[in-house]
Amino acid sequence: MLAFAMARRWPDVLSNALEPGWVPTKMGGPGAPDDMTQAHLTQVWLAVGNEPQANATGRYFYHLRPLAPNPQVQDRTLQDRLIDILAELSGVALPA
Repeated sequence: MLAFAMARRWPDVLSNALEPGWVPTKMGGPGAPDDMTQAHLTQVWLAVGNEPQANATGRYFYHLRPLAPNPQVQDRTLQDRLIDILAELSGVALPA
């Protein structure tokens, strides 16, 4: 939701969300089904990719492909409330 709020507030800044997958780490456990060698590829692609799809903003990705996010992340009222809560917790307000 924060990534979508940043994309809306600052359209010239690329801000996306992604799912790296459930990978076998200490946290994920040995039975996690995703491949550890694939987990980082979407982050790298979004950071340095030259393809038009990698230069998107306000999107949700899983393994280099856009997916539909939970519809609540598009709710501007919820985004703004999240930003307000984070400002209250951190003592730092985002610039407009």
